[in-house]
Amino acid sequence: MALIEAARGRAYQAVNAELVSLYWKLGEYISRKIASAEWGDGVVDELASSLARRFAGIRGFTRRNLFRMRQFFEAYRGHKKVSPLVTQLSWTHHLIILSEARPVETREFYILAAIKERWSKRELERQIRSGAVLRSSSLSKRVSPVVTQIHPTALDEFKNAYNFEFLALPDVYSEADLHGALLHRLGRFLTELGRDFCFVGSQYPVQVGNQDFAIDLVFFHRGLQCLVAIELKTEKFKPADLGQLSFYVEALDRDVKKPHERPSIGLLLCATKDDEVVEYALARSTSPTLVAEYQTVLPPKELLRAKLHELYAMLTPDDDAVAVERSARKRRR
Repeated sequence: MALIEAARGRAYQAVNAELVSLYWKLGEYISRKIASAEWGDGVVDELASSLARRFAGIRGFTRRNLFRMRQFFEAYRGHKKVSPLVTQLSWTHHLIILSEARPVETREFYILAAIKERWSKRELERQIRSGAVLRSSSLSKRVSPVVTQIHPTALDEFKNAYNFEFLALPDVYSEADLHGALLHRLGRFLTELGRDFCFVGSQYPVQVGNQDFAIDLVFFHRGLQCLVAIELKTEKFKPADLGQLSFYVEALDRDVKKPHERPSIGLLLCATKDDEVVEYALARSTSPTLVAEYQTVLPPKELLRAKLHELYAMLTPDDDAVAVERSARKRRR
């Protein structure tokens, strides 16, 4: 059975790659014909009719879809990083990204993330609605300096906020409620964390001296090759929370970590946090720890749009800064 399923999967991927490649080429053909004034938009109607007559019974060559193929090609044609990867996603994935994600940098993020995490169409829609591109931005991630020293790629594997709307928690809930709901929906929780996270245990026991302690959740990250201790807090971040998490990370490294594994990481998940307080608390920490928020509802679209504008304003230098840099380059010459 496994051999059959594997063969079916490879066959589906091969067919999908050919189909998306065909749509890319048709989009390129239509785009260049219209750009060179050889065609008007009306000619696309004639092409759709001609294809329907010649390939009767084959769906996908409607006027609307042909214009989507043109949009698909024009969206990524100048992006060397993205265009070679487009055949790794289904046409439906691309339609979702084209219709729901803008600008091109955001679309690039979702293409790369969907390939890496192997998101289904439904999961891709959920990640876009929950603002995954914002939650994965390295600009707002809060980590101790030792994290990037020990694990240089760790920032790519953790988010600054996690969305748990799938838990359907009530307005008022306890840490036990949150913990139990995450275990009950562990598959969805793993999808939100990332594909390389593997579940190790809940209320994971560690013994230090003559005392017993329990870590809320422990995972193993295949890419980073380390254990990850997760502590849950249903209130606003407090600096004292880091002391407990650092203690657990040290216990994992001393008593649980295998010799070939890398140092453990601690992730504190809080209902909310003051970024300045977090920054101060992490500045002198000698333990590889991170602090992130979690959300129990999907953010409004208007808020996501506003946050995206803020993000790209931070990423894009303003005109004055560009002018100063150009002037400096001229003087250096």
